[in-house]
Amino acid sequence: MENILSILVFFPAVAGLLGFVVTKESIRAYGIAVTLVVFLLTLWLWFSFDMNNPGIQFVEMIPLIPDFGISYYLGADGISLFIIVMTALMTLIGMASMGETKNIKNMIISLLFLEMTMIGVFVALDAIIFYLFWELSLVPMLYIIGAWGGPLRVYASIKFFLYTFTGSLLMLVGMLFMAYIYHNLTGVWSFAVTDWYALVLPVDYQIWLFAAFFIGFAIKVPMFPFHTWIPYAHGQAPTIGSVILAAILLKMGTYGFVRFSLPLFPDASVMAITPIAVLSLIMVVYTAMIAYAQKDMKQVIAYSSVSHMGIIMLGLFAMNAEGLGGSIFQMLSHGIVSGALFMLVGMIYDRRHTKLLSEFGGLASVMPKFAIIFGVMLMASVGLPLTIGFVGEFLVLLGFYKVSPMITIIAGTSIILGAVYMLRVMKLAFFGPLNNEANQKLKDLNARETWSLVPLVAIVIWLGVYPKPVLEPINNSVNALLAFMDEKAITKEAKDMIHVSNSFESGRPTLSIAGGK
Repeated sequence: MENILSILVFFPAVAGLLGFVVTKESIRAYGIAVTLVVFLLTLWLWFSFDMNNPGIQFVEMIPLIPDFGISYYLGADGISLFIIVMTALMTLIGMASMGETKNIKNMIISLLFLEMTMIGVFVALDAIIFYLFWELSLVPMLYIIGAWGGPLRVYASIKFFLYTFTGSLLMLVGMLFMAYIYHNLTGVWSFAVTDWYALVLPVDYQIWLFAAFFIGFAIKVPMFPFHTWIPYAHGQAPTIGSVILAAILLKMGTYGFVRFSLPLFPDASVMAITPIAVLSLIMVVYTAMIAYAQKDMKQVIAYSSVSHMGIIMLGLFAMNAEGLGGSIFQMLSHGIVSGALFMLVGMIYDRRHTKLLSEFGGLASVMPKFAIIFGVMLMASVGLPLTIGFVGEFLVLLGFYKVSPMITIIAGTSIILGAVYMLRVMKLAFFGPLNNEANQKLKDLNARETWSLVPLVAIVIWLGVYPKPVLEPINNSVNALLAFMDEKAITKEAKDMIHVSNSFESGRPTLSIAGGK
């Protein structure tokens, strides 16, 4: 199928516009049908993907503003492929599991436009197109939090917008300077990321440009100390907002590091290993402790999400196939598991209209299906072997152990700390006496909720037992990326840190800038 990526990007938006003429009674079925079509298209993309080719596939390019080198340029590789599939899957399941809400028509239309922007970020290979999708994703999420959120929804949505928008402005400055450098060397303008890959920048250029991109990506992750917007966003967002935010939007930040920072600035990336490792450790340990202290079930999951994003960041800067490949796999694991946990919390909130742990207890006796699925996701969250959460965390820790055993040992406490605060939630909410009368007549998961969660349970176990179908194409693209970084690196320290499989050679031509350090 030609132009499959364009179809994936714009089909949800066109469907969203048509949604204005769909009746309120039919809008839920319409939204599920649209997101199901998008998911099936991503499966077609997966099965059509050449797993042995580590490069970019399904390329589409149309010049938009040739004089300034701006093109409609899309493509996907083994790194972005599964993030695209996960985006479609979690949007579909989030839509299907969504309970009754006011103005549901506007909610579903907002979600369809949000899906367009998210997929657009993961397939864009022109920096300006990437930036447009990146910024446009703020609008529907701002509306979802602000219109359907809790009592502090306006504050939460404005804080979310200001943090992410400010960071992305610095990223835009970096993009404009990259295009300026390319123009100075070649005499032509280009915002194509693949053209920028040919640039070999002096180390001092790399440091400043890495910092510009870092701010934008770190806020989206969110890394410490830029994380303060996330508890408000999760705490005030409706369930579907938290699902999409945790499962997909946060991955836009980590994906940005892989697509831009690592290949464009290899020497600066190696220099940043220790500072980023320290910030990641703070994310892992500090937010895990905060999660343990929470009285609100949703806030526990929110801080747990930040803690696990610290593990992902650690793997991204391991500079070897185990760490980087494990980090990308962990993006998928985190998206599925955290998305499912937020859905489960939303389902209990719909029944009791509270998320306070003190209001629950003994739920396993009245909601056994709910308790079992929550338990499976809890175990995946803490990295139990034979679940999807174990594979990514193990590979990240294995990869970073080659960089720093001490940092890895401290990061490994995430498994222990995660078990502590998650098992506390399980104990307080599901076991013990059923004393609260309001909980004694709670209904277990209905058919819609069950069928929304069962596929996620199946994926958690399947990829925990047999991750090869996903890991193999990821590792092919990761090894090609590392080989390219090794070839492009200037300093001996960077070349010594980047570990490449001997079977990969990029052979990409480069353009060097004279001067600098």
